[in-house]
Amino acid sequence: MTPEADLISGCLLQDRIAQRQLYDRYKKAMYTLACRITGDFDDASEVLQDAFLEVFRHLDQFRGDAKLGAWIKQIVIRKSIKKKRIQGWQQVDEEEAGTVNWGEDEINVAHLETAIFALPDGFRSIFVLAEIEGYTHREIAGMLNISEGTSKSQLFHAKRKLRAMLSSR
Repeated sequence: MTPEADLISGCLLQDRIAQRQLYDRYKKAMYTLACRITGDFDDASEVLQDAFLEVFRHLDQFRGDAKLGAWIKQIVIRKSIKKKRIQGWQQVDEEEAGTVNWGEDEINVAHLETAIFALPDGFRSIFVLAEIEGYTHREIAGMLNISEGTSKSQLFHAKRKLRAMLSSR
């Protein structure tokens, strides 16, 4: 068996150590994803908790068609979209963050994250799913129960709004 299969087997047997290992393996990436979609650190924490409860409750339904991380990611995305609401956000420390290249300019990572959080819910969700997570418009449309055209339009407007926010820095 693979290490992932061993971990799944342990979790199915309610082995707390295996459950903790599974959680530790995926928590950071899943929290980041939830935070980017919800735009709120507290909501992301709730989403993470709810998602892992669902993972452990329904792990017996994991068929192995995809990697376990991809299956967990789908749960986090679904829960994040359901939870989505803005209650405010905390400023990322710009001194500690690095920079990313944005065409000709270098942009502080904290400034970029702040701009993404400031996007309206629909724009932010689609931007994160398409540009950060790499989903196609067809996949996004299925997840959000919208048309592909709506997904494309929302992404276009999200990018335009981000460019405007980042150019006015």
